[in-house]
Amino acid sequence: MLHLTIRPELFRERLLSWWFGHRRSFPWRETHDPYRILLSEVMLHRTRADQVLKVYPEFLRRFPSLGDLASASKRDVEEILRPLGLRWRARLVSLMARKLVKEHGGQIPSDPRKLKALPGVSEYIASAVMCFAFGVPEPLLDTNTVRIVGRVFGIPTRDASRRSKIFREAYRLLLDEERPREFNYAMLDLGALLCRARRPLCKVCPVRELCEYGKSR
Repeated sequence: MLHLTIRPELFRERLLSWWFGHRRSFPWRETHDPYRILLSEVMLHRTRADQVLKVYPEFLRRFPSLGDLASASKRDVEEILRPLGLRWRARLVSLMARKLVKEHGGQIPSDPRKLKALPGVSEYIASAVMCFAFGVPEPLLDTNTVRIVGRVFGIPTRDASRRSKIFREAYRLLLDEERPREFNYAMLDLGALLCRARRPLCKVCPVRELCEYGKSR
């Protein structure tokens, strides 16, 4: 059981206040379209955002709809995704699109279980689509956000922490259920810009006073 020593509402207020002035801008953040968001999350898996940014606009130009992607050849999909360095992803993307057309009528499901049943869709990707496309307050546990949660609560982190019930519970305690998109984007940006694995910028962190790690720096 977690013993909360901070005020979650204060954490949210300070985090979002900082984020509105420092947020990173990406085209996939400017849409609520489930197709575009699902594509971006699949591309971002194990890949830096700056790399995806070089591929994402051209991918959507070539395959503007799920039907276009489902009917495309694997070679055409692979040609665009090759710069990401993971050729196997092209096959998964093609299979995912065809399954969505065949089993879901060309619609992205809003059921996390159905999302996770799609080729190439992990629990994180399903949660991201639920949040960013459908506005569901889902915790997003990746390397960066787990690091933030661990530091805030003083919980040791390890590779399996992304699948830990304790970390999910801790994240949910912080999560802004009225503004889940903004909160999750803010957590991702905090991890990328300030709460880094090495040399974190604690002195300018907006939630330093609410963080067990930050208070010790």
